[in-house]
Amino acid sequence: MYTPPAFAVSDAEAVREIVRSHSFALVAAVIEGRVYFAHAPTLLLPGGEMGRLQFHLARANLLSAISDGAEVALSFLGPHAYVSPNWYTHTNQVPTWNYVAAEGRGPMRRLRDAELREHLAALSAQEEAHAGAARGWEPGMVEPARMAGLLNAITGFEVALTFLEGKMKLSQNKSVEDTDGVIAGLERRADAGSLATAQAMKKIRH
Repeated sequence: MYTPPAFAVSDAEAVREIVRSHSFALVAAVIEGRVYFAHAPTLLLPGGEMGRLQFHLARANLLSAISDGAEVALSFLGPHAYVSPNWYTHTNQVPTWNYVAAEGRGPMRRLRDAELREHLAALSAQEEAHAGAARGWEPGMVEPARMAGLLNAITGFEVALTFLEGKMKLSQNKSVEDTDGVIAGLERRADAGSLATAQAMKKIRH
């Protein structure tokens, strides 16, 4: 990820927070000379150099054929939105896109059956915490025979992160007046992505 110094996230915990808050990742790997992609919810765990990332894919997914030890890259996209030059106070500007993102990579290994069950339970708990139900869903709520069949249809993976980088391109290279104009423009547009991007811009000011 190309990250000019003005947009780099130097705080490692802030990078991990991007990953945790936007845990649905784009996963990429090379298999027999071709790049394959998949999308998967992830679970960030402590350990290793920079942490461990777990995810699972349908066994029929071509990316599930990756060999143990192969390097996997993961991309996490946070809030993002188009920025119109009309929102700036200063003239002679061009359009751009503001966004928050993180990228990680490292060698992958397959999860054993017991680890896969633990992964699913922990991942469900992570996401159910944000779902708002009085009682969070748990894998134990599914009949054992059906759960066994579902488990046979997926493959779990763990990536030992050797690289993790974050980027917040949120008009830090603009004047205060221009940044205020962008925030106001995003808030006027009022779609979810624009509002989330405006909120991220406000947050880094404090």
